Amino acid sequence: MTRQAPADDFDDTGMRVSKPKTWAAGVPGVSAALKQSYDQMGVRRTALTLLRVNQKQGFDCPGCAWPEGDHRHVAEFCENGAKAVAEEATTRRITREFFAAHTVGELAERSDHWLGQQGRLTEPMIKRAGSEHYEPVSWDEAFGLLASELNALGSPDEAVFYTSGRTSNEAAFAYQLFVRAFGTNNLPDCSNMCHESSGSALGETIGIGKGSVHLEDLYKADLIFVVGQNPGTNHPRMLSALERAKKEGARIVAVNPLPEAGLMRFKNPQRPSGVTGRGTALADRFLQIRLNGDLALFQALNRMLVESDEPGALDREFLAAHTHGFEAFEKHVRSLDWDDVLEATGLPRAEIDATLRDVLASKRIVVCWAMGLTQHRNSVPTIREVVNFLLLRGNIGRPGAGVCPVRGHSNVQGDRTMGIYEKPKPEFLDALAAEFSFEPPREHGLDTVDAIRAMRDGKAKVFFGMGGNFVRATPDSAVTERALRSCRLTAQVSTKLNRSHAVTGELALILPALGRTERDEQAAGPQFVSVEDSMGMVHASRGRLAPASGHLLSEVAIVCRLARAALPGSDIGWDAMERDYDVIRDHVSRVVPGFADYNARVREPGGFTLPHAPRDERRFPTATGKANLTVNGLEVLRVPQGRLLLQTVRSHDQYNTTIYGLDDRYRGIKAGRRVVFVNPADLSDLGVADGATVDLVSEWSDGVERRAPAFRVVAYPTARGCAAAYFPETNVLVPLDSTAEVSNTPTSKSVVVRLEPA
Repeated sequence: MTRQAPADDFDDTGMRVSKPKTWAAGVPGVSAALKQSYDQMGVRRTALTLLRVNQKQGFDCPGCAWPEGDHRHVAEFCENGAKAVAEEATTRRITREFFAAHTVGELAERSDHWLGQQGRLTEPMIKRAGSEHYEPVSWDEAFGLLASELNALGSPDEAVFYTSGRTSNEAAFAYQLFVRAFGTNNLPDCSNMCHESSGSALGETIGIGKGSVHLEDLYKADLIFVVGQNPGTNHPRMLSALERAKKEGARIVAVNPLPEAGLMRFKNPQRPSGVTGRGTALADRFLQIRLNGDLALFQALNRMLVESDEPGALDREFLAAHTHGFEAFEKHVRSLDWDDVLEATGLPRAEIDATLRDVLASKRIVVCWAMGLTQHRNSVPTIREVVNFLLLRGNIGRPGAGVCPVRGHSNVQGDRTMGIYEKPKPEFLDALAAEFSFEPPREHGLDTVDAIRAMRDGKAKVFFGMGGNFVRATPDSAVTERALRSCRLTAQVSTKLNRSHAVTGELALILPALGRTERDEQAAGPQFVSVEDSMGMVHASRGRLAPASGHLLSEVAIVCRLARAALPGSDIGWDAMERDYDVIRDHVSRVVPGFADYNARVREPGGFTLPHAPRDERRFPTATGKANLTVNGLEVLRVPQGRLLLQTVRSHDQYNTTIYGLDDRYRGIKAGRRVVFVNPADLSDLGVADGATVDLVSEWSDGVERRAPAFRVVAYPTARGCAAAYFPETNVLVPLDSTAEVSNTPTSKSVVVRLEPA
């Protein structure tokens, strides 16, 4: 039996804190996945649905973008993947009666968890000007209203078109085509807030803003760095890959301010040893680095490699043939100040020396990273330094080695490949113009941070969100909410209710879409979509469940119908694309490099791999024609006395902004979310007791007070001087103007805070 949606909201009054775990998954992971699935879907629907997740003839998990590999288990999903599927395939439904009973103001007061637990959206809804309630609206009226408001703008650049990373390749391509045919490049997306720093650094240094490894490369590696990443919660299937890498002989170095259970030991529930045994120890070395210390660490390793007398410490043949800038790089790292390194990292010199020995003993090295590297002011220089580290020993473009930025949402990389980007390359626009016989705009558009600024300043008046939860994914919550509320119209394409539906413009639309798990029937028959995983594999996704409502439209259909309404004179074949997604894929095959014969290749079991010049042929399509070694200045981030450096993190019961539950099993938190993890020695220095209730107040150069009230202090073995708390509750602390150099990504891992008694 499924459980009904909760009537009462949740709070932290029953919160319990226990010791953090030292291992991940095992039987508790299976139990948690099944409980969530049974509560949302029931037993039979759970079995039918979960057995199709990530299968070659099934549907792609709507959670993370970790690849599957060629061999698939019967149960090819993790705990959080099961939770993501359960959230979408739930039997709970939100009807017009729900919206009649709850004002928009009331919904804005509800918790993220309560909103998400109400179920699937079932019909298009409108909040009219001056009204406090959503009410039903026909699809035709909704598209007509959108078209009218868009065409009434003084310029197409007064509209913002946001994209979530769940959007399929087909929907993303059609969406960017519509937006550019409308006349703007205002295509911010969730990547602006996560791996934009990775793309910026990799594009400059190796010529392509994607990772350079296949899944099999992990199994061939001698040494794997996992930096600023918590795979046990955020990419749990990665643990199976790390387990196999260990079996094949790899060593693993974990670099993180927090000791994460998933990197200590993994009990694989698909193996007897993971059910009844001790599982597999993963990290051979744990470098408990200070927040923002990663640039200093890799620069120190690079200096020691340059100065090493060890034969083969540098791959000089590779450096001479394939890299540019070595002399300037070498001069810079030789001047590195060791006092700065030790202060920035918080690590003893002996630990860095031992890590160098690991490096020198390894021919093939992979460096994996996630948000812990990408959300600092110096994130782009940090990732450039990681590339320097790999280039010095020829660890790009050979098996078992390379860069591995681990993407979050299931198609965030594919969306960018399809053209969801505010700064499109001229070559892409040229191909688009040739294929569709129109001249797309050439001026760069707005990324996420600049879109918020534009709405705040009255320069953007319409916001259209293709999936996601913009309000809770973005920084400086109070500023973002005021910005959206100043819009004339906000429209959200969604499957579930979230806070972005309660923070609206004068007019607001909810456009309910099919989910990844559901059948997609169009005029030409059953359709499938495709996605690109974190390692450049493109494969099909086929939903099988009956749609949650007969009033739902696919994302492709929503885009095509909006385009027909807003661009009545367009010669682009929107009808044909909606009728048959093969038409879209044929267009893609002629516009996007690497997608030749798209329709045939995507129908092959497991799909196909996109070309990657640095990986495949050691060709680096940069401005110099070679891989670029870079000079990156080290600035130690010094925090004033009595302050801490805060990073925002996920709990184990959430994925991105979706809150599945109120537990963080691995960190010892039960039935609550408003906690701040602080080192016991720091608590002693601050005179704050474990278990005290405090307000978190961030400090930034603009002097504005940003406060997150009523957090329980939890003494926790994080790095000295550092703290951690969950987002989206702490997004309010991240200043809009505190962003990474080059990428403009919010600095959610470098927030200076003070603790004040609540």
